Amino acid sequence: MSQISYKDAGVDIDAGNSFVENIKPLVKSTRIPGVMGGIGSFAGAFELPKGFKEPVMLAATDGVGTKLKLAIDSGIHNTVGIDLVAMCVNDLLCNFGTPSFFLDYYATGKLDVNVATSVVAGIAEGCIRSECALIGGETAEMPGMYSENDYDLAGFAVGVAEKSEMDRVSLVRAGHKLIALPSSGLHSNGFSLARKVLFEKMGKKFEDDFDGKTLIETLLTPTNIYVKTFKALKNEIVAMAHITGGGIVENLPRVLPENLMAEVKKESIKVLPIFKLMAEHVAEDEMYRAFNMGVGMILVVEDKNVQAVLSKTDGYLIGEIKEGERAAIMI
Repeated sequence: MSQISYKDAGVDIDAGNSFVENIKPLVKSTRIPGVMGGIGSFAGAFELPKGFKEPVMLAATDGVGTKLKLAIDSGIHNTVGIDLVAMCVNDLLCNFGTPSFFLDYYATGKLDVNVATSVVAGIAEGCIRSECALIGGETAEMPGMYSENDYDLAGFAVGVAEKSEMDRVSLVRAGHKLIALPSSGLHSNGFSLARKVLFEKMGKKFEDDFDGKTLIETLLTPTNIYVKTFKALKNEIVAMAHITGGGIVENLPRVLPENLMAEVKKESIKVLPIFKLMAEHVAEDEMYRAFNMGVGMILVVEDKNVQAVLSKTDGYLIGEIKEGERAAIMI
């Protein structure tokens, strides 16, 4: 009777082991104080940072969405890992948490060691930009669940905050100013709509020239990571809103108390060319709900600190906090 191996069923353990060897130096490159041990154990370990009076652990998880489809179809795999880290650590910042470590989950129909290594190289780069450590992850080869060339990503970031600093909403007051930190592009949201508009409606191709580079390079530009900006400006920021799915209109109210509204001047927003292109076929209200429109993070800042924040960043004023029912109003 013939015998069937796990490899016959579509899972290659040897490829998995080769992948682990490939990524060991990538993981090592992200090592920071606090990391205990290396990869290969059953769990990653990180020592709780010192210097906190009442440390609170914060956790955030996210994926990259259908931006992955463009990475897979174009064969450009080394940037979506940066996106994965960015989407998680940028969320931690909004609760005044400093990222400590990151873990990833990579699932695929058939493990391509070179592709997976390229993805993890991006994750490691994202961790370096975030000044946090990649301390573990999971790779799942699941034939029948995914097609052979497909893969999916999820990420998990853990950080630490001072308990007394976490409640930012209660500190927001009428008169506080809104400063936009620019995005690098779509970041990791709205790609289902972008793909439909650009490739189905407009008939664009990956290799089309756009704003000085190819369209696919523009679309796969990795998400900005704002960790270093946060660390430099922490004492001058009242609150922060990460502008992801839902855009400004749905994310900015998350940092407002019930009795205050955010008034945002659309004419002040430095809308990126890629959004202007898609706006030819998408209603304005829909654009502002689906995309960041060029704003990756919004800082709520006291008037006395505005100039200091502007001088230390590439941010710019886009509005103000006013009395009113909690909402972000685009005027």
